[in-house]
Amino acid sequence: METSSVTIATSQPVAPSRHHVRVAMNRFFANRLAVSGSILVLFITLICVLAPLLTSYDPLEMKVQDRLKPPSTSHWFGTDEFGRDVFTRVVYGSRISMGVGFSVVVITSIVGLLFGLYSAYYRRLDNFLMRINDGLMAFPAILLAIAILAALGPKMSNVIIALSVVYIPTVARAIRSVAITVREQTYIEAIHALGGKSWRVIWLHIAPNCLSPLIVQATFIFAYAVITEASLSFLGAGTPPPEPSWGNILNDGRTIMKQAWWMTVFPGLSIMITVLGLNLLGDGLRDLLDPHTNRAKK
Repeated sequence: METSSVTIATSQPVAPSRHHVRVAMNRFFANRLAVSGSILVLFITLICVLAPLLTSYDPLEMKVQDRLKPPSTSHWFGTDEFGRDVFTRVVYGSRISMGVGFSVVVITSIVGLLFGLYSAYYRRLDNFLMRINDGLMAFPAILLAIAILAALGPKMSNVIIALSVVYIPTVARAIRSVAITVREQTYIEAIHALGGKSWRVIWLHIAPNCLSPLIVQATFIFAYAVITEASLSFLGAGTPPPEPSWGNILNDGRTIMKQAWWMTVFPGLSIMITVLGLNLLGDGLRDLLDPHTNRAKK
């Protein structure tokens, strides 16, 4: 009995072989949701990166003589009320919307992982952190974000801060639920009995088990952040004009929707494609990384 406990506690993780990598890749490409979502997300990401190469127009340049022109070969998505090329503004707006989403995912993943792990491991800290979590989650996400931006002011960096504060509790609670389950496992008790230090238990034995749900959660947080940023910009509380964001482009076309339908259709389609891709990717990764799903399929 002693020998088995020592073996469990001191065993080191084995590096994945080429065969395991190949099997993982085959499983990924066999999952239609993950592949479809990856293609859509990669498509939007390439648009963000290649924005200067996709258009020769300046997203801020106004040409009154070209105002409210419908889609054509010279202006693929038409022009707005100031004569700015809508295609250019949508392409450059993807950088703002995706940049905010990515930044929020990075911050919420790091802080949420820390809060979730330490909350699950230390019971006294758990009561304090979870009560703060409950308080933040009691407010609707967009209302809380608006309240924070009302105090900080409409600015891209402030939008990132506001959305991070809004979504950190969601990630922290998801990580905590997984970490609590892992903490109660027999091999964790064996490590404690052998004198394992707390930080080693948290980061070498509990944290790796939380990575799969964290990755899945990150894709959905990304989608939520894109939608919320667009909503805030649409309401005038997000990225301030004239900087292009999908939300404020929609806001520009709101009052002249019947006269210039293209000003709302194309940024709306961009949001829809991005969120659809992220949700498909998240669903696919959930199926791939969930051991219960894999066991059921077998």
